[in-house]
Amino acid sequence: MERDLKNKVVIVTGGADGIGYAICEKFLKSGAKAVIIVDIDDKKGSKAVKNLSKLGNKSVFIKCDVTKDLEEVFKKILEQHNAVDVLVNNAGIVDEVCPKRTLGLNTVALIEWSMKLYEHMRKDKGGKGGTIVNIASMYGVVVDPFQPIYKASKYGVIGFTRTLGHELNFEKFGVRVVAVCPGFTETALTARLPEQEMLLDVKEELNEVIAKMPWQKPDAVGRATVEIFEKADSGTVWSIIGDGPVDLIPGCEISM
Repeated sequence: MERDLKNKVVIVTGGADGIGYAICEKFLKSGAKAVIIVDIDDKKGSKAVKNLSKLGNKSVFIKCDVTKDLEEVFKKILEQHNAVDVLVNNAGIVDEVCPKRTLGLNTVALIEWSMKLYEHMRKDKGGKGGTIVNIASMYGVVVDPFQPIYKASKYGVIGFTRTLGHELNFEKFGVRVVAVCPGFTETALTARLPEQEMLLDVKEELNEVIAKMPWQKPDAVGRATVEIFEKADSGTVWSIIGDGPVDLIPGCEISM
């Protein structure tokens, strides 16, 4: 079953720490056969595999720049596994002064990995179906005065997910595509937010908002991503905020 993680082979980009690592851990605990961590940080990647090995399931780390190494890494993965069942696009950055870098990683690389795995999974081309989970952000749906570059990258992820995952495409090709939108989560990325360079002089206002927002641990996002995997229809978008309930974002239901 597509909504059961048991015996699934899973790729998680940016899986060496933070939200990505939490998803790897929760997926393995939910029965995944193997988790393949692709991440640019080899030290964190090796440490992640060592820690995950305690769960008794197989985890593998492949050092990878997801903006450059897709073809080489995917070939290597297929040499080890006949098929991949799940892709979690988690790798991402916040860099407001470098739009090409932010959009290149958060949006373009995510699209390229998605389409590569989509072709691999397509039932009409001999694949066995599968699921693509795109880790977006609440900044992919909310509107405020902050982080226009990061927000643009995540809005792109939402539009891509809803379109590729549309029920017509799912029925025709058999690949489920969903998006997860975490709220503020305690990671290395968000720890740098108060001091980040910004295009607009609104840092003081942003930091006031950050201080008031409900925060959550990566573990909460990992648990919720399992829940979303088990119940989400293709093309839907889900929120995880302050370790609260997992909610379908209004207006993101799919209909013809």
